[in-house]
Amino acid sequence: MDPSQDRPIDRLAATAALAAPAALAFAVLAAFDAVDWPWAALGALAATLGVAAVLRRQAAGRSRGDGVGGSATSPAGAAARAAALETLFDALPDALLLLGPDETIRRANAAARAIFGDTPVGMPLVAFMRDPGTLDAVTEALAGRAPEAVDAVIAGAVERALRVRAVPLPPDGVLLALTDVTAVRRAERMRRDFVANVSHELRTPLAALSGFIETLQGPAKDDAPARARFLGIMAQQSARMTRIVTDLLSLSKIEESEHTPPADRVDAARLVQTTIDALAPQARVKSATIRADIADGLPPVLGDADQLAQVAQNLIDNAIKYGRAGGTVTVRLARAVTLPAGFVARHGAYLALEVRDEGEGIAREHLPRLTERFYRVDAGRSRDMGGTGLGLAIVKHIVNRHRAALDVDSEPGKGTVFAVYLPVAE
Repeated sequence: MDPSQDRPIDRLAATAALAAPAALAFAVLAAFDAVDWPWAALGALAATLGVAAVLRRQAAGRSRGDGVGGSATSPAGAAARAAALETLFDALPDALLLLGPDETIRRANAAARAIFGDTPVGMPLVAFMRDPGTLDAVTEALAGRAPEAVDAVIAGAVERALRVRAVPLPPDGVLLALTDVTAVRRAERMRRDFVANVSHELRTPLAALSGFIETLQGPAKDDAPARARFLGIMAQQSARMTRIVTDLLSLSKIEESEHTPPADRVDAARLVQTTIDALAPQARVKSATIRADIADGLPPVLGDADQLAQVAQNLIDNAIKYGRAGGTVTVRLARAVTLPAGFVARHGAYLALEVRDEGEGIAREHLPRLTERFYRVDAGRSRDMGGTGLGLAIVKHIVNRHRAALDVDSEPGKGTVFAVYLPVAE
C-alpha cells in the first residue's frame, strides 16, 4: 500500500494513542477533585477532537503531496499537540500550578496568572503562598501521597478564599488546583449574619408582645387604663414586625432579579416629583421643607419605575426622619457631570439624583456599612422612628440591578448627601 494513503482505522488508532495521555490527565484531575467531572470530560473530548483535527490536516497534506504535517510523532505534530494541551490547560476554570520537585512553579494556567500575576513561572511556591496547610499538602504529594483538600486565604487588596488540592504527578511533580471559593464563603458569612440579625430584630417585639399578653391575661385583666396602654404598645410592636417582614420580602424579590437589568424607559423627573408630593405631609409634621431642584428637559432613564420610586422614597424619607426639625431637605435631579470614583460606566450618560438633609451627619467610619442589612448608626433612634434597618440595603440592591451607582457623603454637624447615578436611556 502507498504510504501516502491514509486509512481511517489507522488514523483512529493514532488519535486514540495521542489523546490518551490528555484524557488520562483529566481523569486523574477529576478523581482527585481537582476539577469537576463535567469539565474533565469536556477537556478529554476537546483533546481528542484537537488531535483528530491535526491528524486529518496532516493526512490531507500528504494526499496533496505538499508535505504538510508529517506523522503524528513528527516535530510539527508534537508542537500542535502541545499547543492544543496548552490551550486546554488555560481554558480550565480552576487555577492550576504545575510544581517541580523543588516546589518551584513550572507552569501556570490563565486562571492562576489572574490570581498571582504574569510572573509565577520559575518562582518558588512559597513566594506566593505561605499557608502552612498548602505547603504541607504539597510536601505530602511530592512523597507520592494524596492529601486531603485544604482551605487557604491569600491576602491582598481583595482577600481571596481558596480550596486547595495537591495531586501527585509521578515521577517528580505536583499539580496544585486552587478553586476560588471567596463568593461562597462570603455568602455563607452573610447568611449566618442575616439569620442572627433577623432573630435579634424579631425577638424584641415578640418578647414584648408575649409579656403584654401575659399581663393582660393576669394582673391587668380588669385594669382598663393599663389594658388600653398595653394594647397601644402591642399595636406598635406588631406594626414593627410587619414592616420588617415586608422589607425582607421586598429585599428578597429584588435580589431574585438583580442579575437582570431593567430595560424600561422611566421619566425620572416625574417620578421624583411625585415622590416629593407624597412625602410632603410627613415633612410638615416635622416642620421641615422639601425643596425640589429638578432640571428641565431631562431624558428618560433605563429602569424599573416601581423600584426607582422605592429608592427615591427611602432616601427622602430618611432625610426627613434624620434631618433637623424645621430644616430643609433638598432633592436635586440633573445630568451627572462626574461619576463616583471607581464606578465603571456602562452607558454614555447618567442622571444624578441627590438627596441632602441638614441633620447631625454621619461619622466617616460608618459610611461603608450603611447599606448592610440591619446596620444602624444609632439603633435606638432608628427603632424609635420606625426604621427596620433594611431601607438602604434595599436601595443598594436596586441600584446594583440598574447597573447604577450609589454614593454617600457626610460630615458630623453638616448633614448627609445620598447620590444615585442612573443610566440614561439611549
